[in-house]
Amino acid sequence: MKTYLRILSLARPIGALAPQYVLSASFAILFGLINLMLFIPLLEVLFDQISADQVAFYMQKPEFSWTGTYFKNAFYHYFIQFSNEHGKVGSLAIICISAVIGNFLANAFRYASMMILAQIKSRIVFRLRMNYIDKITQMHIGYFSDQRKGDIMSRISSDISEIEFIIMSTLQVIFRDPATIILYFIVLFSLSFQLTLFAIILLPVAGIIVSRIVKKLRLIAKDGQISLGKILNQVEEIISGMRVIKAFNAQSTVIDKFGKEVYRYSRLNIGMSRKNELATPVSEFLGIAMVALTLLYGGNLVLSEESNLSASEFIGYLLIFVQVMNPVKSISKAYSNLQRGIVAGDRVFEIIDTEVEVKDNISSTILDKFQEDLEFRNVSFAYESKKVLDNINLKIKKGQTLALVGPSGGGKSTLADLIPRFYDPTDGDILIDGQPLRNYSMHSLRMHMGIVTQESILFNDSIHNNIAFGIDNISREDVIEAAKVANAHEFIEKMEDNYDTMIGERGSKLSGGQRQRLSIARAILKNPDILILDEATSALDTESEKLVQEAITNLMKNRTSVVIAHRLSTIQHSDQIVVIRNGQIEEQGTHDELISKEGLYNKLIKLQQVD
Repeated sequence: MKTYLRILSLARPIGALAPQYVLSASFAILFGLINLMLFIPLLEVLFDQISADQVAFYMQKPEFSWTGTYFKNAFYHYFIQFSNEHGKVGSLAIICISAVIGNFLANAFRYASMMILAQIKSRIVFRLRMNYIDKITQMHIGYFSDQRKGDIMSRISSDISEIEFIIMSTLQVIFRDPATIILYFIVLFSLSFQLTLFAIILLPVAGIIVSRIVKKLRLIAKDGQISLGKILNQVEEIISGMRVIKAFNAQSTVIDKFGKEVYRYSRLNIGMSRKNELATPVSEFLGIAMVALTLLYGGNLVLSEESNLSASEFIGYLLIFVQVMNPVKSISKAYSNLQRGIVAGDRVFEIIDTEVEVKDNISSTILDKFQEDLEFRNVSFAYESKKVLDNINLKIKKGQTLALVGPSGGGKSTLADLIPRFYDPTDGDILIDGQPLRNYSMHSLRMHMGIVTQESILFNDSIHNNIAFGIDNISREDVIEAAKVANAHEFIEKMEDNYDTMIGERGSKLSGGQRQRLSIARAILKNPDILILDEATSALDTESEKLVQEAITNLMKNRTSVVIAHRLSTIQHSDQIVVIRNGQIEEQGTHDELISKEGLYNKLIKLQQVD
């Protein structure tokens, strides 16, 4: 229940909503009960079930008091008077009109209460999704390598949808249904204590049976949600890897793998449905059985004159008792739904409660300006137990270009990822102007950095918004100027809607070179002090590479740059070239210095010249 209460806490502050809901739900219950109570005087007066002594008693106007007896006697007093004046047909008409009005008011207040619940539900779901996506954006980059994307997606979609469903089905159970049961049983006790006591003894029997049916729902629901996450993850992999799937004729392989998981999910779903849906017919059957037993026991009491109930009161009693079954069944069904909702809530809160590994220190300050240098001091880094960087020492002065080269898997990209604090070093420190990066807020730190990677990360939005991404209140002129520097303006002007052209998911409507130039334009518009280029031209053809390389040269002017290079010809004029192998610095110097050493760098240069 802790999970459920935590979900409900997201609705705070509910302010005026709570009293409004209690008031409207109370009136809905009250008018619903009045409708049922009208049948007793209707039957008694119209069919002469009241004795002459009772008629004489009711003809006397009762003295006012805040008791149920007063309101009952007052109703009989005025109803008998009306019946005497207008006859039984008139009495029947007024009862029917009252029933229609009562039913209208009961449903109107019930509708009002449900609309208030809808507001509470919307607030909870909104905050839950926002809290979830806020935590996701705080996670370090490595978190997304360890987690399945499909599982992350399923938690914010299907799991929160499950929570949304159970909120509506259970919130009314918290107040309306228990209040209905309590109020109805008060009336039933006032009609017949003995008969109501018998009925109450039967209720726990039904509750125990239904609770046993739904006992295993929580475990099955958890397995089902995990399986659904795997399905979504496979769908994401199939869509993103469609070219490879088709190229290798692997359709049957992915379909078979997908089919196995879908089949497993369907079996879990059937098992959950079997137990979930069984609760309804069982509760229906138990409800009818309880009514039948109550009818048998109560009818025997009335017929043998062992009860103070008249025949008309007994019929009214049964009508009210039957209506009690509806909230009882709602509670049992809500209980079974709650098991799935709690599982979904646990999965969502598992992400929300995950500790953020890379975060601001309490005493972090704002980095106003990058003035002197960027330094790696005894920096090491490991993914869990695997060491990727080992005792790195580097210093990059402001305005210099540092190139990182070496075999794949040596740690170049990891080293670059440490600069904007996508990760924190396992040991050692990275410093800007003599202060560790941890001393600065991440927001202010990243404001001074621009990144262009091998894979152009673009969004399903307009060209303008992709270039201006993350920058508020930027003018079209500034966007155009950045595109010109990035050699992108010419092809943008040829697009159907120019800068307002939608580029599709991940920029699918653009070529690789065009996507990369937009990424460079985005970095240019940010005007960063420190630029990180991670093999920005390695995936391009010769013509695109030339345009992109020219844009990169424009971008690097008067900036401190860290360049990870695949093509070594592009970094020969760097101020420093660092050769990294197996997480360690093997060589360091200028191009000419490293060539003269005839080490690994010289070997790599010769290999590319041969190529």
